[in-house]
Amino acid sequence: MEEIRFVDTTLRDGHQSLWATRMRTAHMLPIAPLLDEAGFMAAELMGTVHFDACLRYLREDPWERVRLVSEALPNTPLRALIRSKSLTSFNIVPDSVIKLWIERCGANGIRHLMIFDALHDWNNLSKSVSIARAVGIQVVVPLVYSLSPVHTDEFYAKKTAEMMRTLNPDYVMIKDSIGLLTPERVKTLVPTIKGEIGDLPLEMHSHCTTGLAPLCCIDSVRLGVGIIDTCVSPLANGSSHPSIENMAMNLERLGFSPKVDMDRVRKISEHFRYVARREGKPMGAPVEYDAFQYIHQVPGGMISNLEFMLSERGMAHRLEEVLEEVSVIREEWGYPVMITPFSQLVGTQAVLNVLLGERYKVATEEGIRYVLGHYGKTPAPVDPNVLDKMSGLPEAKGLLNWEQPQPSIEELRKEIGRPGISDDELLLRVLFPEEHVEATISAGPIKKDYPRGDKPVMALVRELTKQQDISHIRVQKEGFSLSLKRGSV
Repeated sequence: MEEIRFVDTTLRDGHQSLWATRMRTAHMLPIAPLLDEAGFMAAELMGTVHFDACLRYLREDPWERVRLVSEALPNTPLRALIRSKSLTSFNIVPDSVIKLWIERCGANGIRHLMIFDALHDWNNLSKSVSIARAVGIQVVVPLVYSLSPVHTDEFYAKKTAEMMRTLNPDYVMIKDSIGLLTPERVKTLVPTIKGEIGDLPLEMHSHCTTGLAPLCCIDSVRLGVGIIDTCVSPLANGSSHPSIENMAMNLERLGFSPKVDMDRVRKISEHFRYVARREGKPMGAPVEYDAFQYIHQVPGGMISNLEFMLSERGMAHRLEEVLEEVSVIREEWGYPVMITPFSQLVGTQAVLNVLLGERYKVATEEGIRYVLGHYGKTPAPVDPNVLDKMSGLPEAKGLLNWEQPQPSIEELRKEIGRPGISDDELLLRVLFPEEHVEATISAGPIKKDYPRGDKPVMALVRELTKQQDISHIRVQKEGFSLSLKRGSV
């Protein structure tokens, strides 16, 4: 039977999709030994958005998280991902910062790096791929899937051939972040890409936003995909990935050999089910099919952000109007793929156009940068009338003949004015708001103590022993009895 491997995305994309990127390191560490023994090809841990969430909301040093989880998973490569020129935000960052970021990923324990450019402008990635290879990191390059008159099978064949010539990755991925793939398109797209990559491993990464990802993953395996991205069931489905439980069961019934230890997977799922209940987090569930998703192509998490932006202005009832405007702007801007940062740029412009009652009366600096080509070559030309109007806005002053500054790391150290800080801290201070970095440092080391949810009796005993007003604990179930008294614990 043909062996199928899995990348676990629970610690990265799973909670990014369902828990707003709020999983703590303490939620991960108790179950890490089982994750390490489950047979996953790799475990996704960090995107650059996770660095921001660690600092902004959790007050956890993200580099410390990488080190802790890397130590806890010695046999399973950890994977991180970075966005070409913008790295952690919508800003374009200097090459020296990207270089140091990749080097520190390798030094802290990252072994796989997914390096992507949603414009498929491989010139944006060539330096990053070379740096990753130099520090011993394997490179995954995604072809980011989208729907438009531009994103045809011929487009992906051309871009795959260019990728193979210029980047020579270790793995190629079909990255369907918005959940737009259909089984029909899989049947033409997968053979097209495989025809360009030869024997190189092909990986499928699809979200369940329209409910079709499980079918698309199964059909892709039938066509030669050997790696599937999945989550354990509590953090699967919804806007997340298919569950490993469902994928393994169906693939085995279809005659394939899933390379995963399902006994350990079930215990991992029990743990995160416990975490979800304890922390009041949602658990993933299958979603109904939504045809409108294929028109506006806005990721699920971003729709909630648009709703929030509109609600603040008493305009929540205009969401559908904004989504319609998104589809118009996307065409005018040359069909950018609707993932970060471009989904946010298009979405913000749509809100401005609708609420101000005049299209392109104002624009964000990042939106202007996009149409001017600062992020790279757009898939199709930007509408000339839109380009003229945005270029003539006051916000465009200083951007028309802009050249990216390229300060060295030494110059950035002087600018930060904190001699002696580590490279890890320097990167945080260069890329993130100072108040969040300071608050995180003040919070001290990451808290690691958390019950292991697949052992509910032990978790219960641990929690009860922390209660100072309890002097005697007795736990009894069939074949088991435990009695503890304060002072003997």
